[in-house]
Amino acid sequence: MSSYTPLSTVFLALERQSHDLLQALPAAIYVTDAAGRITFYNEAAAELWGQRPELGKSKFCGSWKLLAPDGRPLPHDQCPMALALRNGQPSRGMEAIAERADGRRIPFLAYPTLLFDQSGALTGAVNMLVDITERRRAELDARRLAAIVESSDDAILAKDLNGVIITWNQGAERLLGYTQDEVVGKPITILIPADRHDEEPTILARIRSGERIEHYETIRRRKDGSLVEISLTVSPIKNLDGRIVGASKIARDITQQRRAQERQQLLLREMNHRVKNLFTIASSLVSLSARSAATPRELASDVCARLAALAQAHELTLSRTGSAAPAEASTTLHALITAIIAPYDDESQSGSSRVTISGCDFLLAGEAVTSFALLLYEFATNAAKYGALSTPDGRIDINCSDEGQQFLLTWTERGGPPPVEQREEGEGYGSVLERATVNGQLGGEIARDWTADGLTIRLTLLRERLTG
Repeated sequence: MSSYTPLSTVFLALERQSHDLLQALPAAIYVTDAAGRITFYNEAAAELWGQRPELGKSKFCGSWKLLAPDGRPLPHDQCPMALALRNGQPSRGMEAIAERADGRRIPFLAYPTLLFDQSGALTGAVNMLVDITERRRAELDARRLAAIVESSDDAILAKDLNGVIITWNQGAERLLGYTQDEVVGKPITILIPADRHDEEPTILARIRSGERIEHYETIRRRKDGSLVEISLTVSPIKNLDGRIVGASKIARDITQQRRAQERQQLLLREMNHRVKNLFTIASSLVSLSARSAATPRELASDVCARLAALAQAHELTLSRTGSAAPAEASTTLHALITAIIAPYDDESQSGSSRVTISGCDFLLAGEAVTSFALLLYEFATNAAKYGALSTPDGRIDINCSDEGQQFLLTWTERGGPPPVEQREEGEGYGSVLERATVNGQLGGEIARDWTADGLTIRLTLLRERLTG
């Protein structure tokens, strides 16, 4: 018997195998005739379209609607398959969006390929649609991330595992002064002061081990050579295989934060200093009052009067700290000195004041009152604790003189304990306050001279800092 198989049967088997193969592919594939009528589609194409078009009737594409990449409606006869059939040439990698009946939109790339018979006549086309939803989502996420990075006030940069800078945002340019073109490809050590170069190998070693470094406070050098305090967060960068290939850095300028912390610490020290002084002053006032009081009632009255004067001086020093203080509350130089010194000025045995104020007088600017009052407060409390006002016969002469652009206050103590007893060991809060106030806020100098007669303080200040 003959084993001959008809050729038509062979072609039919090959066609069935081809259809089975196309059905098994994960990519969306469909076939049309020369007129664009769909003659075959696989399950992946039906899933992408969200429907099953009628074979031999639906043309060019089986989706419910088509959109251009910018979202404009795209007629089916303008889709990539239609253009390829009309122009007689393939249209590779054109992008479009298939809108399903359920409203879901799927962006895709089309790869239509024309089919010809043995005579060269066009018989149709086969098209493959590649779903790029995930790619578009990744691109969108990347653009969003890039926008966040670029708009961030923090300096954000990336480096490879050799410490070479590979990305640089505008925040980094603002903080460190270099443009992106100036630093990309350069070693990160150009930003690190020479005495801190040992930080970089340590950071890279921790990154290679997969560690994240958070809120590491350090110092970096700007392009102009100035130094800036920063808080640094460093995270590993991994590739698609999960291998660490670099590090991202976020640097935040903490200069203002540091200054705020320093101001807070100074304020706390001042509060602590003032509280201690209040106890000392209260004790001194009681002792001073007890020298002349003949009865407990007289002592109580005297102490109350002195404490009231101290409270008035305290109120005066605080009255100018707010910008809303009324204009009529302005204070003259002599009035301020009198208010500050009054709680310590117990009368001598002759009944006269132990403190004299002489020389020029003028209106103090609101901003200068508190600073100047704190200086006088320090002078007075030191005199009450260690100097002329700590003894019954001590006296203080305060002279104010105007010397052109400068103002000179001379504070002279006489009749106090031996000068050696007035000296404080080390640099206490009073010394820190004096330096910050005199040299910084009031633009002046202070000098002390201890003689056998007592202490003389010469305070030279810029007059414009006092009068505004």
